Amino acid sequence: MKAVAYTHVRPVTEEDALLDVELPDPAPRHRDILVEVKAVSVNPVDTKVRRRADPVGEPRVLGFDAAGVVTAIGPEVTLFGVGDAVWYAGSIARPGSNSELHLVDERIVGHKPASLSYAEAAALPLTSITAWEMLFDRLEIPLSAHREGVLLVIGGAGGVGSIAIQLARQLTGVTVIATASRPETREWCLSLGAHNVIDHAADLAAQLKRIGVGGVEYIFSTNATDLHWKAITEAAAPQGKVGLIDDPDPIDVRMLKQKSASLHWELMFTRPLFTTPDMIEQHRLLEAMAHLVDQGRIRTTLAEHFGRIDAKNLRRAHALIESGRARGKIVLEGF
Repeated sequence: MKAVAYTHVRPVTEEDALLDVELPDPAPRHRDILVEVKAVSVNPVDTKVRRRADPVGEPRVLGFDAAGVVTAIGPEVTLFGVGDAVWYAGSIARPGSNSELHLVDERIVGHKPASLSYAEAAALPLTSITAWEMLFDRLEIPLSAHREGVLLVIGGAGGVGSIAIQLARQLTGVTVIATASRPETREWCLSLGAHNVIDHAADLAAQLKRIGVGGVEYIFSTNATDLHWKAITEAAAPQGKVGLIDDPDPIDVRMLKQKSASLHWELMFTRPLFTTPDMIEQHRLLEAMAHLVDQGRIRTTLAEHFGRIDAKNLRRAHALIESGRARGKIVLEGF
């Protein structure tokens, strides 16, 4: 099968940072399904792994988000059949989705939304799982339209922020405030449903005060948490909750003590990485997301289509993500 892999840690500007390779076709076992990959999207985790984890000459295939068609199933599979259209975000512990054929455990897979193309669907799984688990499993925002409170999403125009804004508006009653620093990203956040957008490059506390927010019950930091940490701890309401998904430089969590505020981490790979007893919750989550999409309540965050899945186009996508100027998701389609 065709695939895109890397064999050594290289800057994305070098041609061998990612390579077109041929690999043996995989075969499903146990609860695995074999998927013919139709489209993938690129996430910051792809670039982080490529820059930090040297496979020492052995081809390592990256890619997590995917949409495709089931071509074979393992003997213990009960949720899917051959021919089903699916979407998923995979596992960081297994070969990735930047390949013609991909093995994935059925418990972290959902049926693709019927209303979306494969490219549109591939933009959503990883960010949807991350946002859903943070909002509802970690921060424990009630699924109720009558709940009051404020949610601050730092980095609202990114892939995860773009989904968090939509989920919070569609499924809860919180006031959603997003941060964005450019006119186009500000408009993006507003179009997704943010009640207000403030600039994370400026004084967050002063901006929150100007819009009448004295304390934020729920803070979701998607990036640069260390740079915003003082502002985050000042903005947090007494007994508020702070969640983060990035890998910040050291932060002083003692700054939360006076307010009895809690800190929550989210890594959407935790369930498949440790095969937790509730691993199937990601299947249920993706099924619920597909329903919301098909109802027209959640829209794809596909922002740019970079063409077919090959090393050259994936290097372009990695470079844009590393620049920090990506908006929404970058998708590639077909081999």
